[in-house]
Formats: sequence, C-alpha cells, structure tokens
Amino acid sequence: MPMKLFDEIPRERPATPLLDSFDHPAALRAMNIQQLAQLADELRAYLLYSVGVSGGHFGAGLGVVELSVALHHAFHTPKDRLVWDVGHQAYPHKILTGRREAMLSIRQHGGLAAFPRRAESEYDTFGVGHSSTSISAALGMALAAKAQNDPRRVCAIIGDGALTAGMAFEALAHAGHVNANMLVVLNDNEMSISENVGGIATYLARVLSSKPYLKIREESKKVLSHLPGALELARRTEEHMKGMVSPATLFEEMGFNYVGPIDGHDLEALTSTLNNLRDADGPQFLHIKTVKGKGFLPAEADQIGYHAITKLEKPSATNDAPLVKKPAEPKAPKKKYCNVFGDWLCDMAAADSRLLGITPAMREGSDLIRFSQTYPERYFDVAIAEQHAVTLAAGMACEGMKPVVAIYSTFLQRGYDQLIHDVAVQDLDVTFAIDRAGLVGEDGPTHHGSMDLSFLRCVPGMVILAPADEAECRAMLSAAYHYPGPAAVRYPRGNGPGVEIPAHLEPLAIGQAEVRRHAAHDGVRIALLAFGSVNSAAAEVAAKLNATHINMRSIKPLDRDAVLFAADEHELLVTLEENVIAGGAGSAVNELLNAEGVQVEVLNLGLPDSYVEHGTPAELLRDCGLDAEGIEHAIRTRLP
Repeated sequence: MPMKLFDEIPRERPATPLLDSFDHPAALRAMNIQQLAQLADELRAYLLYSVGVSGGHFGAGLGVVELSVALHHAFHTPKDRLVWDVGHQAYPHKILTGRREAMLSIRQHGGLAAFPRRAESEYDTFGVGHSSTSISAALGMALAAKAQNDPRRVCAIIGDGALTAGMAFEALAHAGHVNANMLVVLNDNEMSISENVGGIATYLARVLSSKPYLKIREESKKVLSHLPGALELARRTEEHMKGMVSPATLFEEMGFNYVGPIDGHDLEALTSTLNNLRDADGPQFLHIKTVKGKGFLPAEADQIGYHAITKLEKPSATNDAPLVKKPAEPKAPKKKYCNVFGDWLCDMAAADSRLLGITPAMREGSDLIRFSQTYPERYFDVAIAEQHAVTLAAGMACEGMKPVVAIYSTFLQRGYDQLIHDVAVQDLDVTFAIDRAGLVGEDGPTHHGSMDLSFLRCVPGMVILAPADEAECRAMLSAAYHYPGPAAVRYPRGNGPGVEIPAHLEPLAIGQAEVRRHAAHDGVRIALLAFGSVNSAAAEVAAKLNATHINMRSIKPLDRDAVLFAADEHELLVTLEENVIAGGAGSAVNELLNAEGVQVEVLNLGLPDSYVEHGTPAELLRDCGLDAEGIEHAIRTRLP
C-alpha cells in the first residue's frame, strides 16, 4: 500500500487505532505487512502531531519510521538490543516502546529526554547525545552476550553523517577482527556513498541476506578451507561481484557481510532483510537509503530547516490557516552570540589573509554560512571529527596560518587530548571560538557546556576569555586571535543583553577586569566577581545588595589586581560562573587568594556537582540558583 503523505502538521491528535492498540512492540511482531504499513502511516502522523506540540528533532525521525517498525518487528526487544546513534532519529522508537502519550512532554522540564536514556526505558539500551558511539557500544554488548553465553542479538543504527567520525571506523575494524555477532544498519540519507537505489540493488540485497545464500556461503567456506588458495579466490570473486553493484568493498575488508543498499522506506524489503540478518552469525552490515523528513513534504524540500522545530502555536478560533511551521517572528534587535562570531570571522578574514575557518559539521549552528560562501577556499568543514579538527588546526598553525576552530563546548570535550598534546604543548597559534557554553536548554546534560572552564584552565599556556555582552565577544575574539598561542573565547547560546556592537576589530586587553559598580561604605561590603554570561544577573543583584560588581572577563590569566582589590576592600567575595564550581573560575580566584596569603570570606556560585537535566535555560538557571533571585538568596543566607 502507498505511503501516506502529509503537507501540514496535524492541528489535533490524529486517529491512530492500530498504534493505540499496544504499548509494547511485541504486539507488532504478529502483524502482517499490510498492518505494518498502516502502523507506519499512523506512527508518522502521530510523530508530526507530537513534535508540533512539544518541538524537537523532526526530520531524522520521519526518515526512520519504516526502519523503526521493521527493527521492532525483527528483533525481540528489549531482550535484543537496539543502539541508536545520537538519538535524533529515536522519536519513533520512543513512541513504539510505551512512551506514546509522554512524547508530548519531550524536551520539556520534567518530561521525556531528547535522546535515548537508560533510566527512562528498558528499550533505551544506551544513553546517547553525541554522535558516532553506537557501534562501539553495540560491540561491547555483543561481546558481553558472548561471554555470558546469551543468544540475544545486538543492532547499531548509525547515520551517514555519524559514520564520518573516526570512532565509528575504529569500532567497525574491531568488530570485524573479533567476528562479533552484531548488525550495523547504516541509515544513509544524505551522503553520496552509493548509487541510487534500484530494482537490481534491492534484489541483490535480498539475495545476499537470504538464509539459503548465507548458509551456502558458510558451507562453501568450510569446504574450500581444505583447498590451498581456493578460499581466497572465492572470497575475492564474491567481493568483486558485490563491488560491481554496491559499495561493499570497504565494509567487507573490515570483516562485515555487506548487504544493500536497499530502500529504507520499503517495509516489505526491510522486514524481510532484517529478519534474515537478525539470526546471521558474524558481523553484518545493512546499508539503507532514506529521505530525511520522509512523508512530510515541506521537510523533504528543506531538510536542514526541518532538522528540528520549535513547538507550534495552536491556531486561534478565527485563524484556520494550516499549521505547518511556527510563523517567523519579527527579527529581534539583539544578535545571537553565534551571529557576532560569524560577522567577526568574515571581517577578520577580510583583514588577514592568513585566517582559516574550521568547523566539525556545525556550519549553520556556529554561523559560518557567510564565511563559507565568501571564502570557500579558506573554509574547512571536517564533518563529525572534532579530534581531527583540532589537530588540523595545529598543522595549519605550524605553517604560519591562523586557524579559528568554531566548536560547541560539549563537542570540544571530544578533542581534548588533541588540544593538549597537539596545540598547547607546542604553543601553537590556534583560536577556539567555543559556542554553547553553559546551560543550552532542552537537549540536556549531553549538550550543556558546563565543564570547559574547568578542563581548559588546567592547560598550561591557555588563554580563556568569557564575554558579558556582544561587544565584548567581538573584542575578545580579536584579542584571542592576536594572542600568539592557544586562546579560547567561550560564549553562550542565544542572544546577549543587546549592547551596540562596534564595527572595528580592536582587541580587548587580556587579563584586565572591569569594575561596573562600586559598593557604598555602609553595611557588609560585598563584591561580585562575575565571569561571562552571569554578569546580567550580577548587575541586578549588585544593585539590590549595594554590592561591588566586577566583570572579570578573563578566566586565565586572572586579573590579579582586581581580585586583590576586591579582597582588600570587601568582607565577602562572591564568584559567579555558568560552569561547574569544581575547578572553574571561582576555583581560580580561591587559588590566587591562597597563593597571596589573603584571608577573606569567599562564596563560589556556579553549576552543581551533578548533571543538569533538560528544560529552558531560564528554568535550569533557576534550579541551579544562578538567576538573580537564587544568587541574592545564596548571598543573604551566607551573611551574618
């Protein structure tokens, strides 16, 4: 039966009788192909509706509706393990595994997590958030099952983008080496790593995954193993036959039995192939071709724009316009920090031909769009390869160029070894523009940039700056760029306070704080030492408590004079940062005071020694006591 297509998001909950008839996927294993096709249509309709209510990742889930149904039909979940890479595509999986109604709360404070999470469901076998981990995790599960003599099966589902990461290939090589019983499904929805799917390819996939073929293949190996040279000849013959019609050679060389590519929206082909491969021994690799946003026509036409959406407003009684996507709001006068960076990068590139821009697959998120179009020969998107991005920059710096690495805080963690050994140890001139620092919101603990001050501050020779506003962000980027060594500017997601941004490229002085407010001399004298984004809340609290407010600007090096002034003139120092307290900017102040032999009361406020869940940034800052009200309460509690 033909797939049902949608051109708008349902305003009301759609009728989904088959989907509503079960809460656990065991029920769908008894369904015939017609019922599975109906289930896929209902699943797609409900996914559209639920994401319209809650917002969230969109296109990837639509693209794997048929795959999700087929996987739960073929595998005996949760006994069998499904490991979803990243988790953007796991919404249909969540709907099928007992969380249908709870999907309306996804990514909201106290609701479902944005990604698979072990504590949330026994069907979520591995918690994810960063890409390219699924094959390693699935291999670990497969080897554990073998050690326990457990017949359960394991399947990793990975996208073509995630497969660009070196970690994925390390896992593939190891899986082939140990001959693990596992299946890897490559969901290929963008990269041109194969010819278009056609009848011959689909037919070949069915043949290569069929039980008779697999049995003959194994029996032939046993017979030919006794004949010198025959086994190798047979292997090469099979390899060349596959290579004529499919990109099998790479994966076959790694030890996998390659099957595909097949149409990832053909339920009959998917269920047949997956049922065969589930019971096959050794490493199996299934390559499917899908369309991101499949079934929702606007998303198919704009796959980048519909990667994720914000929740949609309900139409009013007088407005019966179709609810497709939240209408664009008038442009706010405030610029996002990533836009400040994008403008600065283009302006600095115009001023200095040595500048090269690097991003690990975050062109849109980090706002390198204009730079990539204006300076294509100086723009390098290395795909999901953060480690490579950092060492690539190191190599460029060795030859006198001035690379700028645009990277999210949470993803820089993946390139930490390279930052230390390849950049910092050699004192190379690399600038890190660290976006999404602090609490990013609905994507939760895997995406919060809550540790970068701590893990960067201990690196010798590293300069670390944090702007209080957009103008400082631009000036700090210039300062970091001109510093002849490794330097980082960390800034938050979203808009700044809205200050005017200068057009010039003058750098801010490194290691020089700014006193924004002086305390009066009556009462207990308090000094707020604020780092980065918390300066707005600090200004509000300082006015209420008649406190001194110092915008510290630089985490490393610290402004020694500013800290000693605060300690000498005040009875209580309060450090504020949107980073974990352990090892962060407040710790740097404590260490300086201790080294100088200065005794003064210090209150360190920052993120807690725990993983902060998902919610809006305002909700999370409130929960962590880092909004103005929470900061004021903590200070008043500390006062005598």
